[in-house]
Amino acid sequence: MTVSEKSMRERMLSGELYIADDPEIARDIARAQRLSHEINTIDPTDYDRRRELLTELLGSFGEGGEIRPPLHCDYGYQTFFGARSFANFGLIILDVAKVTIGEDVQIGPNVQLLTATHPLEPGPRRDKWESAEPIVIGDNVWLGGGAIVCPGVTIGENTVVGAGAVVVRDLPANVVAVGSPARVVREL
Repeated sequence: MTVSEKSMRERMLSGELYIADDPEIARDIARAQRLSHEINTIDPTDYDRRRELLTELLGSFGEGGEIRPPLHCDYGYQTFFGARSFANFGLIILDVAKVTIGEDVQIGPNVQLLTATHPLEPGPRRDKWESAEPIVIGDNVWLGGGAIVCPGVTIGENTVVGAGAVVVRDLPANVVAVGSPARVVREL
């Protein structure tokens, strides 16, 4: 199959430029919106139903994991949430590319995991072309409240990202990083 023969969804999933208003992609987004809406509006004490919905929405949802609503994501099936990981209120995941969240991860309120990118050139951007780069969050990472993780970033295991930090490049394992852009301030 040549690039021109691929569907927009296939282009998106392979990391190529694609146009998001494609009907197949729109169906995937509608599915995620429907499931997210139900997750965000069910009885907050109905943990079993929330777990069922998260398992249906996400690519995987590890044993003992918890995501407190509201949760917003583009597709859901591109997000893999590890065992015993926890996300506080207001998690936003633009999972155009794969988002891998390791085991025992702690995610503060209002964190954003953003895989979507757009061309810098005005013409393709005006024509609605976009793409994405995956995000990987290692085991036992702590993302402080309001942190933003940008496209293509990998955060190594045991790393702590301070509240409000903007992570624009990879962070190694076993460090504390703060600021905008996030910079390593100490080793653990």
